[in-house]
Amino acid sequence: MCGRFAASSRPEDIVELFGVEQWDPAETLAPSWNVAPTERAFVVLDRVPKGAAEPVRQLRVLRWGLVPQWARSPETAVKMINARSDTVHEKPAYRQAFASRRCILPVDGYYEWQTVPAERGRPRKKPFFVSRADGLPLALAGLYEFWRNRAVPSEHPEGWLVTFTVVTTEAEELLAPIHERMPLFLDPGSFDDWLDPGSSEPEELRRLLIPPPPGVLRATPVSPEVGSIRNNHAGLTEPYVEVEVETTLF
Repeated sequence: MCGRFAASSRPEDIVELFGVEQWDPAETLAPSWNVAPTERAFVVLDRVPKGAAEPVRQLRVLRWGLVPQWARSPETAVKMINARSDTVHEKPAYRQAFASRRCILPVDGYYEWQTVPAERGRPRKKPFFVSRADGLPLALAGLYEFWRNRAVPSEHPEGWLVTFTVVTTEAEELLAPIHERMPLFLDPGSFDDWLDPGSSEPEELRRLLIPPPPGVLRATPVSPEVGSIRNNHAGLTEPYVEVEVETTLF
């Protein structure tokens, strides 16, 4: 968890919803209903621009899968798409980002697979789409990091790689039968405190990471199509009913 998500909101809507002050329209993405690790997504963050005194809320396009500053190569990204909330403040890969580089990932929802016993043969995976019951975007808690690609000059377009990870926790009662972990998302009242790069007290930040109350989320069975990253359309998030095929013996 979480290994795929849907993000189809228009950047203009994200700007309005999160109070973004800086966004370059040239930095844009097409809607995606099947975002996979190492792909790019819109991320909201607060950062102090060079020469400024106060942080500015920005909408950026970053790559999913955090690459620590000390990593030798960006290949570690696929293993660092999630960070556990109980250890994120102390793990070397996430500690510095948790202290000052926190972000929000606006998504429609995310996918999770439940292992279902098979009547015969191997167990199978049943996909679900987890989203807010009120239809609003989920504001997933995340961290971002800068990685210097020393194979090229720093001013080169590929000189820096900026990546992010999603913070997770134990699943709430509704989702626990599907998967034991779930991403943490923030209420609007916590946005400013979570994004503030000047807030670095671990315990104060961890108090913002609380599971949602019952009834906020819904889990909808969806088509097995979502299992392939080649499939990417709005229908992937729609309810799916399995059809039982009757077998007639002659």
